[in-house]
Amino acid sequence: MKNKGFVMHYYLMLLPGYVWLVMFSIVPIFGVLIAFQDYHPVRGIWDSEWIGFENFEYMFTLNDSKVIFFNTIFIAVMKIAANLIVPIAFALLLHELRNAIFKRWVQTLVYLPHFLSWVILSGILIDVFSYTGPINNLLSRLGAEPVLFMGKPDLFPFLVVGSDVWKEFGFNTIIYLAALTGINPSLYEAAALDGAGRWKRLKHVTFPGITPTISLLLILSLGNVLNAGFDQIFNLYNPLVYSTGDIIDTWVYREGLLNLQYGLATTVGLLKSGVGFILITLSYYLASRFSNYRIF
Repeated sequence: MKNKGFVMHYYLMLLPGYVWLVMFSIVPIFGVLIAFQDYHPVRGIWDSEWIGFENFEYMFTLNDSKVIFFNTIFIAVMKIAANLIVPIAFALLLHELRNAIFKRWVQTLVYLPHFLSWVILSGILIDVFSYTGPINNLLSRLGAEPVLFMGKPDLFPFLVVGSDVWKEFGFNTIIYLAALTGINPSLYEAAALDGAGRWKRLKHVTFPGITPTISLLLILSLGNVLNAGFDQIFNLYNPLVYSTGDIIDTWVYREGLLNLQYGLATTVGLLKSGVGFILITLSYYLASRFSNYRIF
């Protein structure tokens, strides 16, 4: 009886999480019916006219749909690549430090931006890269013309990727540092006895030791190919950079909530969710197949 009561306490502890999951993740699924309707809020889902796949056909005729899908994939892939390369390089450099106190200070400093929301960070970035901000003041002192960084379509995607790396690379570095710590020190000692220098030890001991972690994180990131970061881009972009900065999530927000195109916005969101589900399923299959990673 005591064990049953103990188990019941666990279920009661999980109950708020289940209620939240049902209310905000399962009940809204029924809203995908809007994608197949000429939806009017006054009529509601059950009384709006059913139009089948007309919204899907109309979506593929829009130039905007091609632009937002390209922008989303382009920005997301650049983020995945940058958030893989930079943390690995930084973790390797940090791992070589012998001063433990300085090492901890550096880890703390680079880790702090991860805890700040994009509302705060976007305000900082907009001020720094504004026409009268410190970056343009420095350029003016060097004799160059000020640049409207936040208004240049060709620069905006790279600002998005760079700021995302700045925010997250400290957190990702911890993962690779943990993998580096797990490498057996005797391997380095054996390599040194064989005459291997620092570069050869890095090439033949360090990289093979963290390769499983790298491959696992790379495979799992496949599911985020259509997630370019709504919070970040929504707080940073403006109409001047829609051509290169507008992604699926921001477009759905504008069309659905601002322009009241509920059916079309739901169609694009449903397509993104369907493709994302396939990619996530594929990524977990590949992780299980090649990295022996399983959730269940």
